[in-house]
Amino acid sequence: MENDFEVIVVGSGMGGSTTAFGLAQKGKKVLVLERGSRIPKESQNWSPEDIFIKKRYRSSELWLDKDDKEFEPGVHYVVGGNTKLYGASLPRFKECDFLELKHREGISPSWPFSYADIEPYYYQAEELYKVHGSEEQDPGGPWRSKPFPYPSIEHEPYVKELADRLSKAGVTPIANSMGIDIGPKGNCIRCNTCDGFICKLDAKSDAEINALNPAIKTGNVELRTDSHVTKIVLTSDGKSVDYLLVSGVSGEYKVRGKKFVISAGAVNTAALLLNSKSDSSPNGIANSSDQVGRNFMKHNNSHILVFDWRRRNNVIFQKTLSFSDWYSDGGEGYPLGTVQLIGKVQGIMMKSVAKMVPLPILNYIAGRSVEFLVMSEDLPSPENRVTVDSNGRIKTTRNPRGVSTHTALMQKTRKILLKIGYKAIFIQEHDISMNAHQCGTTVAGKDPKTSVVDQYCKTHDVDNLYLIDGGFFPSSGAMNPALTIAAQALRVVAESDLAR
Repeated sequence: MENDFEVIVVGSGMGGSTTAFGLAQKGKKVLVLERGSRIPKESQNWSPEDIFIKKRYRSSELWLDKDDKEFEPGVHYVVGGNTKLYGASLPRFKECDFLELKHREGISPSWPFSYADIEPYYYQAEELYKVHGSEEQDPGGPWRSKPFPYPSIEHEPYVKELADRLSKAGVTPIANSMGIDIGPKGNCIRCNTCDGFICKLDAKSDAEINALNPAIKTGNVELRTDSHVTKIVLTSDGKSVDYLLVSGVSGEYKVRGKKFVISAGAVNTAALLLNSKSDSSPNGIANSSDQVGRNFMKHNNSHILVFDWRRRNNVIFQKTLSFSDWYSDGGEGYPLGTVQLIGKVQGIMMKSVAKMVPLPILNYIAGRSVEFLVMSEDLPSPENRVTVDSNGRIKTTRNPRGVSTHTALMQKTRKILLKIGYKAIFIQEHDISMNAHQCGTTVAGKDPKTSVVDQYCKTHDVDNLYLIDGGFFPSSGAMNPALTIAAQALRVVAESDLAR
C-alpha cells in the first residue's frame, strides 16, 4: 500500500500537529501518521486513580536506563501525544535563552536563530493555543510585539492570598501563561482535573484539539492512526527519503511523499533515525555529525509540596501563578530558573509516590497543601544521549548537568516558602522515567559537523527530511518547551522550503 502526499508528518504531538496545521493553511496535502489512536471521551478521563495509579493512558513500552535497567517512561502514544495530559503551561522562552549563557557548571550554547526571529510566531502559536497571560504582571518577561491574545486567568482566593504573601516576602508573583478555553464563550469549567488529566470538554489547549482537528477540517490533512513508522528508507544515492516503512493494523506497508517531517518527540525521533541505519548510512539517518541522540536534556525538575495545618486550601484551579525572580541571575551572576504552581494535587494522586501512607492522611495533607514545580536548566552533554540496542530498544543515558544550579534554586525557594508561613516541605525529584520536557537529541546549528538540522529543522544530510519537535533545542532553558516547539513549527512552514 503506497500513498502519495506532498508532506508526510510522523507524530501528532505539539510539533507534528502544529506543522500539519500550518501546512494545511497553505493548501498542502498532508498525511499525519500516529502510532496510537484517539483517546475516547470516558469517565476515566477525570479519574485520578485511573490516570495516576493505574496509568491508563501511558505507554506500556519499556526503555533502558544507563545501567540497562528497564523502566516505564512517562510517554503517551495517542493522538495529540503528551499534550493530552500536560498542564497547558505555555510560556515563551526569554531572550537570554537564545544566547550563550555561562552557568555554574558550564555553558548553555546559543541557538542558530534569535528571539526576534521567532517572536512573530510565538504570537501566532499563542493565538492558536488560546494562551492567556499578562505582560504587565511579568516585568522580567521577554519583549512582545503584541499583547497576549487572551487576558490572564484570575486567581482563586487562596492563590491570590498566596501572591500577596510572596510579594511581601520579596519575590514577584506573575500570571502563568496558560492555554485553556476559558471565558464567557469558552468550554472550560475550571475543574480540578486539568493538569495531568484528559479534558473531556476539549477546553485544554492540546495539539489534537487546537491544531490537528482544524487542520483536518480544511480537507488538506489526513490522519492515519495505529500507524507506527519503524524505518526511514533513503534513495539509492542516500540524499533523500524514498519512503517510510509503517506497521499498521493490516501489516507492513510503505508510504511515499515529497517531503517528510519526523515529530515523534526528542527521544523517539532520535531512536527512529538510529534504527534506520543502512549500508549507506551505517550510523543512522542524518547522522554524519554523530550528533543524533546526543545532548539529551529534560530539565532539572522537582515537585515541592508545602503544608500548613492552619490554612485550608480549597482551590479548584490552582495553576495560575509563578515567579522567576532568579531566572537570569540568582545573585551570583548565574541563572537559576523558575517556580510554578502546578494543578492541585489530590490525596489519591499522592498514592503513586507515598504508597504506604493511608489515604485519609494523604487527603488531610492535600487539603492543607499547595504544590509547585521548581525548574532549572539541564545543560547539554554529548554523553547524555539516546541510543538503541541490538534489538532496537531505546536506551536513555543521563547524568544531570546543572545540579548545583538546581540546588541553589531549591534553597532559595524553600527559604521563601518557609518565610511565608509553611510548616513542612516535601520534595519529589524527577527521575529518568519522568520524560516531560525532553529535548536536544537532534540539535539545530549552522555547522553540519556539529549539528543535525539547520535553523529551520531541515536535516543537513537529507534533502527532504525535517525534524520538528524538542529535539532541535540547542539548550533547554528553564521554561516549559511546548510553545517554543509550536512557534518553531509555524516558523518552519512560513519561512523554509517545507511548504514550497
